[in-house]
Amino acid sequence: MRKACLALLLAASVSPAFAQDKTFDLKVSHWVPASHPLQKSLEDWVAAVNKDSGGTITGKVFPAQQLGKAFDHYDMARDGIADVTYVNPGYQPGRFPIVGAGELPFLISDAKGGSMGLDAWYRKYAEKEMKDVKYCLAFVHSPSSFHSKTKKIVMPEDVKGLKIRPAHATMANFVTSLGGTNVQSSAPEVRDIIERGVADGVTFPWGSLVLFGIDKVTKYDMEAPLYTTTFVFVINKDKYYAMSDKQKAAIDKNCSTEMAGVVGEHWGKFEDAGVDKVKAEAGHEVYKLTPEQTAAWKKAADPDAALSELKASLKKYNALAE
Repeated sequence: MRKACLALLLAASVSPAFAQDKTFDLKVSHWVPASHPLQKSLEDWVAAVNKDSGGTITGKVFPAQQLGKAFDHYDMARDGIADVTYVNPGYQPGRFPIVGAGELPFLISDAKGGSMGLDAWYRKYAEKEMKDVKYCLAFVHSPSSFHSKTKKIVMPEDVKGLKIRPAHATMANFVTSLGGTNVQSSAPEVRDIIERGVADGVTFPWGSLVLFGIDKVTKYDMEAPLYTTTFVFVINKDKYYAMSDKQKAAIDKNCSTEMAGVVGEHWGKFEDAGVDKVKAEAGHEVYKLTPEQTAAWKKAADPDAALSELKASLKKYNALAE
């Protein structure tokens, strides 16, 4: 009897160890350089998840297409090549049309509020449009516009005949509607295609223009809130559903509208700082549009009135462009 009691006491004393959560080491992948602000945002995200999971979830961030090409990052999360990925939905035209609504010209004015407004609106649509993965959050960079090599783009008709590398599918459609031709490439390839004359210009945010060296091959820079690009963080479903409830809660806490705002604000400050950097460079003409020119661009863009729900969400977060 004494031995039996001792055995029961021993079992009771060790049972909490067996109940402890399994550990997970996440592979987090993106395709911009490690010097890009997204690197720190993802490192901070991993650190927050680690803390909230009681140290049972760790992770390593792989930058600069180390685990796969920029265009493949959604499928990489779906297939488990990486556990968490950074995706530009617009790199695959027609595949994610709903989130693309956030990319319409003259819609978003601010990176932080724009990210929160977009994320809060898109969550209910993400379950269907991105059903192959666990949706985490959506965000945008600061508004930007055209940067060109040989021709100053002032009015919508100036795009006619030009070869433009668009930021995403929405801008590609806009360029086509204005009589331009689209040249597809990922962000790391833009400098090369402009330098070789494959493209005449690009739609690109300011800080990244400098980071990727595109400012070395462009001359004319339109300073106008023409567009933003939507991005998402997504997670491999199998990895997420293999976690305990506590671990899932740690992921969910950091896949929120508030976190979308944090990521958007951090990136936005980096892009905004790029405006003065380009202005200070020799050989660049940075120019603003007159009210009449802006009106012409807005008329050419013609945002659909059906976007009222998204606009309401953006207004709530003080990020609706006037």
